[in-house]
Amino acid sequence: MIILVRHGRTELNRSRCLQGRVDATLDEVGEQQADAVGTYLASHLQVSRIISSPLQRAQQTALRIAQQFGSSSVDVDERWIEIDYGIYDGLPLGDVPGDVWNSWRTDPEFTPDGGESFAALHQRVHGACEALIEEASTNDVIVVSHVSPMKSASAWALGADPAVSHRSRLDQAAICRIDVSGSVPVLVTFNETP
Repeated sequence: MIILVRHGRTELNRSRCLQGRVDATLDEVGEQQADAVGTYLASHLQVSRIISSPLQRAQQTALRIAQQFGSSSVDVDERWIEIDYGIYDGLPLGDVPGDVWNSWRTDPEFTPDGGESFAALHQRVHGACEALIEEASTNDVIVVSHVSPMKSASAWALGADPAVSHRSRLDQAAICRIDVSGSVPVLVTFNETP
C-alpha cells in the first residue's frame, strides 16, 4: 500500500500563503502533527520504506515519522515536490488574482511565470505512483509530500480526471492510502487524520 502523508504545518500555512517551492520549515504545531501522525502510523503498520519530497517541511515530517519506526532512514524523491507556483510562491492566497486562480482550475496547461502547470505535476506524480506499484503491492511504503502531489496521486488512484484535485480538501499531516495490490489502484482513505 502507498501511504501518502502531507507535511505538518508551517508558518506559511498558518498565514494562508502559497508556499510551493518556498523551503519553509515546520512550526511547533507542525512538529506536533508530524509526531502524532508518526505515532499513529507506527501503531498500525510495518513499513518497508519512507520517501520524502526534497523540501524541508516534508523531510522534517518524514524524519519524525521514521523515528516512530525506530529509523532515521528517509529516501528523497524529487517527483514528490510541491507544484511550483512561480511568481506567486510565498504570496498570501488573497493576493493571487482571481483570473489566475480560474486559469489554474480550468486549464491544466496554465503555467504561471516561472512556475509549473498542473499537467506537468500530474505527469511526474503519476510516474512516481507507477514506480511504486511493484514494491507497494506487497509492502507498505510511506511517502511524505504536499497537497498538490497528494491530490494528484489520489486522482490517479481513482482513474479520475486530474481536475478533480481542485474539488477536495487535504489538511496538514493528513493521510491518504492507495491500495495497489490488485489489478487497479484503489483509494482507500483520503484526508485521514490520527
